[in-house]
Amino acid sequence: MDQPGPMTGPVDHDDPQLEQVLRAEAPQVLGALVRRFGRFELAEDAVQEALLVASRQWTDDGIPQEPRSWLIRVGYRRMIDLIRTEQASRRRETEAALADPVLADPTRPGPAVVHQDDSLQLLLLCCHPALTEVSQVALTLRAVGGLTTAEIAHAYGVGETTMGARISRAKQTLRKAGARFELRGDDDLAARTSAVMRVLYLIFNEGYTATGGSRLTRSDLTGEGIRLARMLHALLPDDSEATGLLALMLLTDARRDARTDAGDHLVPLAEQDRTTWDHEQISEGRRLIEAVWTAGRVGPYQLQAAIAAGHAEAVTAADTDWPQIAALYLWLERLQPTAPIRLARTVAVAQAFGPRRGLALFEHLDREHRLSEDPLVAQRARAVHAHLLAQLGEHDRASAGFRAAAALTDNEVERDYLERRTRPPERPS
Repeated sequence: MDQPGPMTGPVDHDDPQLEQVLRAEAPQVLGALVRRFGRFELAEDAVQEALLVASRQWTDDGIPQEPRSWLIRVGYRRMIDLIRTEQASRRRETEAALADPVLADPTRPGPAVVHQDDSLQLLLLCCHPALTEVSQVALTLRAVGGLTTAEIAHAYGVGETTMGARISRAKQTLRKAGARFELRGDDDLAARTSAVMRVLYLIFNEGYTATGGSRLTRSDLTGEGIRLARMLHALLPDDSEATGLLALMLLTDARRDARTDAGDHLVPLAEQDRTTWDHEQISEGRRLIEAVWTAGRVGPYQLQAAIAAGHAEAVTAADTDWPQIAALYLWLERLQPTAPIRLARTVAVAQAFGPRRGLALFEHLDREHRLSEDPLVAQRARAVHAHLLAQLGEHDRASAGFRAAAALTDNEVERDYLERRTRPPERPS
């Protein structure tokens, strides 16, 4: 087995350093193999096998000084084996493979390893327009995030077999679409980058409020979303929206620990202990959004980051500048007239100008856009409507609304909060 460079001493199989190295290097190894062979589905299999070999051998021999070179060489050999397997039925691929000098003489050394960052190209490939949004998310988590199929399946509340099949179909779709690792002249880089940002946003949001399960948040997914957003920002430092996306994640995630109490009950934003917010993340997020706010055209992620900054800079809930936040949501709605943004503007208007005005706006938007029936926001729309009714003293209707909202969520923490809101308020004795 190739072992470029000296090895360190033996490491424990569960050593976090070993896992960290494997997870960090896997996307780069995958990118190198896809760039060389142009076969994403085979390269992904080869990388997984290289990681398995490394996890066994490095436990005994230690982590090599150049782990990426080590993994690329092992993955390269496995790619050759996989291509050879296909040669029996694929004459065209046979001819291409036999032209490879390593295939012609397997005793020759492996490829010279070029240390370049393939992260952006790999993200763009995983977010290819031929894939559905769900497949883009799953493939990004698998190929770039390094999550296992089981971890992705658990995050999205489906079986491992189902998620495995989904990822496999995504890889086959890329192959049928003739997706290349390099962008061609007719590829729209801006559109592809926008797709990458949307996928990272979806990953973060699923972690921030998990679709199902016994925990409100999935810190593994929020952490992965932030890590990948940092990577994207580093690769595209002049892209204001990439900067805005990272700022948004940091400012939002800063509130994570305050969102539940010691009993794991949901704590609404107005009731959170703001001293427990991560103020280092808040400072970083504010610096990022302030740096790009006047740089040019303001986009949706920058606007959402500005809204999050508005919450973060308020010392108490009462200090929140809700009229400004409502105005930012109106601006955002004009750029992205989606159900979640319309619903969020309703909340901001109610906070800024009173529940009666908020209820009137909600009912208008519900008639026009059927928020209560939109699968993206139906559960939250019923909860917002119930909350506004409760503020106006219509407790029976509010209880029915909270009950309906509770029935639409699979997140146990969220359901518990909504069910507790169905109880009538205690009257002073």
